[in-house]
Parts: sequence; C-alpha cells; structure tokens
Amino acid sequence: MSQVKSASPNWFLRLAVAAVVVAGIAYGVSYTLRPVALVAPAVTAIAVRTVPGTVEVKAEFAIELKSEVGGRVSASSLDVGKRVYKNDTLVQIDTGDVDLDIERIKNEITAAKRKVELGSTLRPEVLNSKDTLDNLERQTKAGAYPAAEFEKQRRLHQQLEQKMELDEVNNRLALENWENSLRAKEREKAKMTVIAPSDGVVTSVTTRVGDLIGSNSPIATIIAVGRTVEAKISEENFAAIKLGQKASVRFLTFGADQYNAKISKILPSADAATQRYTLFLDIALPEGRVLLPGLTGEVSIIIAERANAVTIPRRALVGDYIYVVAGGQLERRKITKGYEGLNSVEILSGLAAGELVVVEQQDRFREGERVRTQVLSN
Repeated sequence: MSQVKSASPNWFLRLAVAAVVVAGIAYGVSYTLRPVALVAPAVTAIAVRTVPGTVEVKAEFAIELKSEVGGRVSASSLDVGKRVYKNDTLVQIDTGDVDLDIERIKNEITAAKRKVELGSTLRPEVLNSKDTLDNLERQTKAGAYPAAEFEKQRRLHQQLEQKMELDEVNNRLALENWENSLRAKEREKAKMTVIAPSDGVVTSVTTRVGDLIGSNSPIATIIAVGRTVEAKISEENFAAIKLGQKASVRFLTFGADQYNAKISKILPSADAATQRYTLFLDIALPEGRVLLPGLTGEVSIIIAERANAVTIPRRALVGDYIYVVAGGQLERRKITKGYEGLNSVEILSGLAAGELVVVEQQDRFREGERVRTQVLSN
C-alpha cells in the first residue's frame, strides 16, 4: 500500500515534466513557423528636408575633330579608347602637292627680290632723259631752245619718272604678294598635321589611312577626361535651391552607395521642353571610383536640417502608416511625418526612439500577427 502511495507523486512529476517539454516543443515549433520581419530601430539623428532630382554624368565637352584642308590621309594614330594629350599629332595628310607649291613660290620670291634689287628697267631711260632735260634747260636759258618746247620735254620726263616709280612699286608689291602666298601655303601645310586640341579620349574614328577627305570632313570624336554631374529638378522646387547647398547622390550603376556633393553652379533658365532646371554638382568620390559619361541616378538636395529628431528608414512608410513590432506582435500605427530625406524620414508623432519598424514587404503582414524579427544592419 505504501508503495502505491509513493509511486503517485513520481507519476505526477513525470506528467508535469512531459507537459512542460511538450509545451516547449509546441512553442518552439510555433515560433519557428512565424514569418520573419525585417526591422530597423527608430533612432535619434539629424533630420533633413530635401529636394529630389535626377542626375546624369557628362563629359565636360566633346569635340568633333575635323581637318581644315582636304587631302589623302598618309598617317594616323587614332584608335577608339585611346587617351590623347593636347598637341599630340593624330592625323597626317599628304603634303606632296603643297610642298611643290611652296618650292615654286620660293623660286618666285627669289626672282622678285632680284627685281627689287635691280630696280625698274626704265631707270636708265629716266637717267638719259634727265641728262637731256638738263641740257635743254641750259639752252633755254641761253635763248637757243624754245621755252614751250622745253616745258613739253619736262612733262615727258616727269611721266617717265612716274612710270619708273610705279614699276618699282609693282615689283615690291609682287615680292610681298609672293611672300604672303608662301605664308599661306606654309599655314596650309601646318593644318595638314591634325593635332589634339586638348586632353581627352577618342570615342569614335571615321577616317583611316588612305582615305581621301575634304575640308571640314569629320575625322574622329574626342571627349574630355573631366566630367560634369548635371542635376535636374522640377520647377516647384527651384526656389529653395542655393549655391553651396549639400546633397546626396546615388548612381544606379553603384547600387545603394551614396556620395556627398555640393551645388557648384545653377542655370537660371528652365529647359523649354521639360520645364526642369539644371544644376551642376561637385561630388566627393572615393579613390578608384570613376564616373563615366552616361551614368544616371538620383540626387537629394538638403535645404533644411533639424537635430535630435526621431528618424526611420523611408522605406518603412506605408503612406502615413508604419508597422511596429512590440513584444513579437505587429502593430499598425498612424504617424505624423516631418522632414523627408532620400533614405530617411522624420517622425513627429506616433513613434519613439528605439522602437522597431518593419522596413520590407509590409504587404505580407497584418496587424496583430506574431513575427520573428531580423534587425537590418546600417
């Protein structure tokens, strides 16, 4: 009888332990089956009010390389993707015909200089005429030669002198014209060597060795090494924009990476087609990060700040509501928003610092549902 009584407490103890174990397993299974909510804590930080916009990276300038003179291309160092530097020789046009012209003009200059040195062919005739006129003048004074006839001879002498002077002027003019022609031909020859107007990178080549090109024919396209980052903002946000304002830029190519920027230039007129205004940004890039023309992204320009504000990731918002996880259970709350930035938003009411908010796939959950939480790292 005593053995039966002593066995009863052991039996009840075993039942209690088994019940606890089963309850623990049941809770564990139930907890494991709960959906996982990705959450982030509300933090106290500096809230910013921003103006959104789009950005595009462009080369500082693009040059369509052309030759001012025509001819056949005899040499070229152009290649797509090649880095070129100012005054590098890029294309050489055959100068054979121009060299012949230069040689001919130099010969003409030599002859013209000799003509100038010798003077007019009329000079001997003028000297003879001067001697005759002097003799006639003495005879006229002696009364042996008519005065009227003397005046006629004097006028003829003056005409001959003028012809001689005009002839010498024409000789000098011919020399100057040939010298000018030589300079023009030498300049034409210099233009047949096409050089890089500035540092840059070749992006396209349309002329190769052996091609016959005309004047102003396109040869290649060169873009600058430097880059500009243009931001476009809407008309309603333009009034708040000022030089020197800080901004945050994100490029699609670089994923979620953000870069600090500052407004360096503001164009005062809007694009006629889109009514959007253009800004230029100076961006601080990490070493090794290169911006290529054509990259696009978004910008958030900071126009106001407030310290000690409760902020959450912007993606936690579902309209004017958020999902808060309290004690493992979801609670849908209405909040009042303050400043909104590119990635975060200020909460004026409805949430306290430290509380956890769901930041992804809010449409999977419903109010009151129990969830497991996974805190996202910054």
